[in-house]
Amino acid sequence: MEQNVIEQVFGKDVFNDEVMKEKLPKDVYKSWKKTLENGEDLNQDIANVVAHAMKEWALEHGATHYTHWFQPMTGITAEKHDSFLSPASDSKPVLEFSGKELIKGEPDASSFPSGGLRATFEARGYTAWDCTSPAFLREDAAGVTLCIPTAFCSYTGEALDKKTPLLRSMEALSKQAVRIVKLFGYDDVKKVSCSVGPEQEYFLVDRDKYLQRKDLIFTGRTLFGAPAPKGQELDDHYFGTIKERIASFMKDLNIELWKLGILSKTQHNEVAPAQHEMAPIFTTANISTDHNQLVMEIMKKVAKRHNLECLLHEKPFAGVNGSGKHDNWSIVTDTGINLLDPGKKPHENKLFLLTLAAVIKAVDDNAELLRLSASSPGNDHRLGANEAPPAIISIFLGEQLEDIIEQIVRGDVSSSIQGEKLDTGVHVLPVLKKDATDRNRTSPFAFTGNKFEFRMLGSSMSIAGPNFTLNAMVADVLQDFADELEQAEDFDTAVDALIKKTVTEHQRIIFNGDGYSDDWVEEAEKRGLPNIKSMVEAIPYLASEKSVKLFERQNVMTKAELESRVEINYENYSKTINIEAKTMIDMAGKQFIPSIIKYTTSLADSITKVQAACPTADVSVQTELLTKTSSLLASAQKALTALEAAVAEADTKEEGKEQALFFRKVVFADMETLRAPIDELEMIVDKTFWPVPTYGDLLFEV
Repeated sequence: MEQNVIEQVFGKDVFNDEVMKEKLPKDVYKSWKKTLENGEDLNQDIANVVAHAMKEWALEHGATHYTHWFQPMTGITAEKHDSFLSPASDSKPVLEFSGKELIKGEPDASSFPSGGLRATFEARGYTAWDCTSPAFLREDAAGVTLCIPTAFCSYTGEALDKKTPLLRSMEALSKQAVRIVKLFGYDDVKKVSCSVGPEQEYFLVDRDKYLQRKDLIFTGRTLFGAPAPKGQELDDHYFGTIKERIASFMKDLNIELWKLGILSKTQHNEVAPAQHEMAPIFTTANISTDHNQLVMEIMKKVAKRHNLECLLHEKPFAGVNGSGKHDNWSIVTDTGINLLDPGKKPHENKLFLLTLAAVIKAVDDNAELLRLSASSPGNDHRLGANEAPPAIISIFLGEQLEDIIEQIVRGDVSSSIQGEKLDTGVHVLPVLKKDATDRNRTSPFAFTGNKFEFRMLGSSMSIAGPNFTLNAMVADVLQDFADELEQAEDFDTAVDALIKKTVTEHQRIIFNGDGYSDDWVEEAEKRGLPNIKSMVEAIPYLASEKSVKLFERQNVMTKAELESRVEINYENYSKTINIEAKTMIDMAGKQFIPSIIKYTTSLADSITKVQAACPTADVSVQTELLTKTSSLLASAQKALTALEAAVAEADTKEEGKEQALFFRKVVFADMETLRAPIDELEMIVDKTFWPVPTYGDLLFEV
């Protein structure tokens, strides 16, 4: 029987545990595994043997170069390639790769965002091998390259990347969660992992049409564009039959992902036309983060093979749903216990209830921080736009858990609402078991059976930030819980009291209703929940006194590292909006306004010619069009002049918060003012004069 394609290709380009077991001497393999399990420093002799085996494996697969693959604070990955060549006295090539080269690299750190941690002339930075994430091979026009996942830090030791804080947070969560589970008698637990499954939404458009849109090329989103006659009103695209061209892309994408050991599981059409989703099976937060970065990179690469362009921006098209990345987060022991699994009788599952209480408290105490972790210039277009969760952080627990919480608060916990059988009314259909709780797609942080789904993340974002934030927040609460319970004379009584106290004090964060409604905005304000409407408003919370205390206590980030990220966030916002504004200026001045002038000229010529041929002819239609078009053209020119002035003024503002606020309040508003008349003109001007593909062309002609 022919081998299934998944079995045939899965993990073939990964230096995984199976390959290491085969390639390494038994004693080295055992020492390696012990190092991983105990979190110890890697012995140099062991590193040399691993490096040699890794090199030999890579060479067998055609590799000529290796790279330390890292994730700087640009939001994408970075790499510097070195060949395996070493000098030889007889001029023959010698291929070597040492443990030292495996463990440490030295890329230039001066040109990556550092937020003031490094001066421009201070160029030295280090990449350190993350041995918890397996090395992999990547084949492209450069040949086959061995990619070694690494952390990236400065010469003075500060984190210059997204991976280092994530790894620190995983250790922090494990340390405190182990203390908790041991109190419940699970003495065999040595480690607790954060498990994550990020769903990835994306758009696919024809590449030839994409290349005719400067806004898509430079910014990833359409800065101009009138709605197509049909959008997503009929809900016919969602879970609809996948088009042949898209299905071919998805097939190739899956194969590329499976080769790298990425557990690509689900694929389907999303709500908006030309929008789709891919979802993987869960793995540890660190590997899941690496995999998601690869997913985004490979999506773009595979799309080009099919003459498509993959758009990962959170809002590439106005008027239809944008793209998010739901982050499914849970906590699992090395013995297989999911601390967020309620079990059949959650009201009796004290370990689950204590963990749940910790998450509730962590989210309520750090709502602003969690909101920031999902912030980006692109995501500002989604959050609160009746297509994604609102900007207000709340927790959805569902009927079953909300009922238990209310029982706990009253002090008479005695039952759990159980799932019933679902009667479809059709006898030939099987009887289905109904879950005890429905789902709530309007909630930003929803409990979905045995995990929490953080639904605010934007599609282009790294999942590292949200996950190290979640890990640190929950670890901090678990530390307080462990400190208290370890001193308790009567553990059972103390646990019950602690759960009741915590959920009573933080019940305000629980909301099972419609997060899109205006009533919720008013209700949230009454409850004292923050409503942070933009990235710029959220940034200061990252380095607040409370946040610094939290991250330093859990050894996830220092005050200096947090303050650097504040500056990087402000800078990122300002630069993003500046690029968008300049792109609008370029398109309006060089494409739209000249094309509209040509159209108005043709209208004027038409009126003149008709009247010359027939003085009594009715030219009221042409005259009305000319008048309306000329008026909108004048509005566009006026708005363009204002936007140019605003962008110039932005350069005079102090870099950081002042400049970012100016871009948010002034430049962004002027961009919307310029867009309005041009979008209206698109509905009037003859298509032969319009200089770019329209929404209808982009969304439906794939």
